[in-house]
Amino acid sequence: MANEPKPVVLTILGKEYRVACPPEEREALLQSAAYLDEKMCEIRDRGRTTGSDNIAVMAALNITHELMQKQGQGDKIDNTLSARVKNLQSKIEAALSSARQIEI
Repeated sequence: MANEPKPVVLTILGKEYRVACPPEEREALLQSAAYLDEKMCEIRDRGRTTGSDNIAVMAALNITHELMQKQGQGDKIDNTLSARVKNLQSKIEAALSSARQIEI
């Protein structure tokens, strides 16, 4: 089958991992692994954290924090857009109401 998971080799912090992945998700998985590797290397190179497990946990915390901040920004954008749409709806309703009164 075309969508059957196929093994993909990922290198993170100099160690290879073999992960089964559907072909259509391969590129996203490779990009995710590259991002994780970059973050883990940054933490390792700072020299304050040692051991792969500790580096992985710190990277996971940092990435989770980034994600939550971006989700919060998305909520702010959604709220702003929602307020603008409501404002526009009110203006349109007022304009239509005014136009109806002029027609009568």
